[in-house]
Amino acid sequence: MGEQIARAEQRVRGWVRQDIAGPIADFQNPDQEPRRLFAEFYGTFLLVLVAAGGGMTSQAFPGTISREAVVVAPGLMVMGIIMFMGKVSGAHLNPAVSLAFALRGDFPWRRVPGYIAVQLAGATVAALFLRWVIGVSARYGATYPPPVTAAWQALVMEAALTLGLVSVILGTASGAQNVGIVGALGVGGYIALAGLWASPVSGASMNPARTFGPDLAATKFTDYWVYVVGPLAGAVIAVVAAYLLRGSGGGASAVVAAQGDLFTQYPVQRQDGEAGRSAPGESAPPDDRDGV
Repeated sequence: MGEQIARAEQRVRGWVRQDIAGPIADFQNPDQEPRRLFAEFYGTFLLVLVAAGGGMTSQAFPGTISREAVVVAPGLMVMGIIMFMGKVSGAHLNPAVSLAFALRGDFPWRRVPGYIAVQLAGATVAALFLRWVIGVSARYGATYPPPVTAAWQALVMEAALTLGLVSVILGTASGAQNVGIVGALGVGGYIALAGLWASPVSGASMNPARTFGPDLAATKFTDYWVYVVGPLAGAVIAVVAAYLLRGSGGGASAVVAAQGDLFTQYPVQRQDGEAGRSAPGESAPPDDRDGV
């Protein structure tokens, strides 16, 4: 009798694994795409909540928030976001990062439009939320070239800053340079450092979504093109630099970092060219399983 009960329990566990755990475990399953998209929406919402919220709160309550706090806070928020949801979607939070990962061969192109759409949506919802709660225009949380800076100067600065940001992201997500979740420190630290010295020139956005949300909420798209062309150009140059430094992309660590690996195993190559996952029970080499 005990043996029959044990066999029945084993069959039930097998059904649970197949019917419930299976689809969750395979994060390459298209049915799991909404989970990844929600993660990007949520993460970008939190990022813009802090990035735009600093300037808007400072306007509503003068003298309460320093410029240093306004520019450092987004870096700390990105650090936290990568740590708590990087394994879900890769925590791009930025169209320039999604583009760079795709160009590098670490992220499938077919998923780029969805990622960018939810990043823009998350940024917009955050700006609208801030305007509703704080009661000031979202333009105080936007990024614009200051009067003393020409648009082309802000564009060049955004390209240079994004070059550095994407280089840090690609570098900490691939091969021997992969440092797993600790890569969040590098990315968050870079954002804070860039803001400290470069925000007076361009606002140190480095992110078309971060600028898009407040601009849309304020219905003021003055020089928005600067914050599209600059970051995207910087991301493309960073991909070229990554190739010169480390060769072509598509390595196991980089794919895991770019796409997320929650509930997954070691990536393997499928015939359709997209990274898949090994079967349950197969172990991954320890040096290739950590991603950001």
